[in-house]
Amino acid sequence: MSDYLKANGTTTFDHEKLHVYQAGLEFVAFAAALAKELKGEYRSTRDQLIRSSQSVVLNIAEGNGKHSDAERKRFFEIARGSAMESAATLDVIVACGIVTSEAIAPGKLLLLRMVSMLSKMTVVRKGEAREAPAVAYNALYDETIE
Repeated sequence: MSDYLKANGTTTFDHEKLHVYQAGLEFVAFAAALAKELKGEYRSTRDQLIRSSQSVVLNIAEGNGKHSDAERKRFFEIARGSAMESAATLDVIVACGIVTSEAIAPGKLLLLRMVSMLSKMTVVRKGEAREAPAVAYNALYDETIE
């Protein structure tokens, strides 16, 4: 459970119980701390990182509140896309020489974990359990980058 939820009492909403939501909150905190280093000409990159990180948790929460499987899946897919966008933004920050790959590694690990969970959550078919087994995110690609 995130430090925010621990500090602010008991969990009230179902989405707060999801591991992917908790990881998302951790990433929002990571992104906010990193954003403090993005000044001047990198303001737009900072804003993009903040927006995409927050979009992940907001879409998870909204999707989890939907009754229809199709609607829920659509919001989880949007959250997954925002997590991928956040990962790309971290890569841009490294490419621009603002921080090192090592500095963003914890964030990338959180994002990889979230994308994996969201990938599994989007293969739900009508009548199946929400945690239907799916192909792991990394297994979706034939090659890995060394």
